[in-house]
Amino acid sequence: MTILIFTLILFLGAYAAGFLGSLTGLGGGFVIIPLLTILLHVDIHYAVGASLVSAIATSSGSAAAYVKEGITNMRLGIFLEIATTIGAFIGALVAVYISAHYIALLFGFILIASSIISLRKKENHINTKKSYLADKLKLDGEYPDGDTHIPYKIANVGGGFFLMMLAGMVSGIIGIGSGALKVVVMDGLMRIPFKVSTTTSNFMIGVTAAASAVIYLQRGYIDPGVCMPVVIGVVLGAITGSKILVKTQSSNLLKWLFAGIIFLLAVQMIYRGLSGQI
Repeated sequence: MTILIFTLILFLGAYAAGFLGSLTGLGGGFVIIPLLTILLHVDIHYAVGASLVSAIATSSGSAAAYVKEGITNMRLGIFLEIATTIGAFIGALVAVYISAHYIALLFGFILIASSIISLRKKENHINTKKSYLADKLKLDGEYPDGDTHIPYKIANVGGGFFLMMLAGMVSGIIGIGSGALKVVVMDGLMRIPFKVSTTTSNFMIGVTAAASAVIYLQRGYIDPGVCMPVVIGVVLGAITGSKILVKTQSSNLLKWLFAGIIFLLAVQMIYRGLSGQI
């Protein structure tokens, strides 16, 4: 495979990753890592490094549009980012000592669990029960849905903060910006509407990934030749996806898209990890 073909495939894959990552709040790593390891046979540590860069780029490309439209809960994002950044730094320190096939297996199982949990709730009910911590920290908010604004309240703030630290650790190890786990925690435990959880996740993943990327950069696992087409592709894809999500009325389609894609890719990663192909 020539460098031109390699770069073109990576750019197209990164565009798809940015587009889907923007719609689902995953950050793009769930496409970038399988693309690099399975299709292009890149070492998974370099794939994780590129994925973290893509998460930063996706966040930069889509978060601004969501904030402008008033969907993102910025106060909640900044609060939870404290936990995810600490976790991401710890996870990145540990990841460089973990074997590649173990990272692949962890990546696959985390994404399968995320896809299953995200579909457990039949209806995304708006939480109206007041929480003491959410009220004191002024985390409750509202989001636009067509011509109306829907208010919501946040539950289980303490539990969500703790799980976000674990999500950050997973981000540092497997390089997905912890977007999958963030969406699941916010949507399932904290009872945040899916549209808000995906956009707030996009707002957060850039900082989480940056904390991990510093460690990977120091270890030499961020290759400019791999990261360049990834960054350009995911930014363009993220901008496209953000424009579509802003106009989307229902979140059910996004949930099924979120679950279906990552489930298929997770199965591939687990198979490759078990068979020693990664």
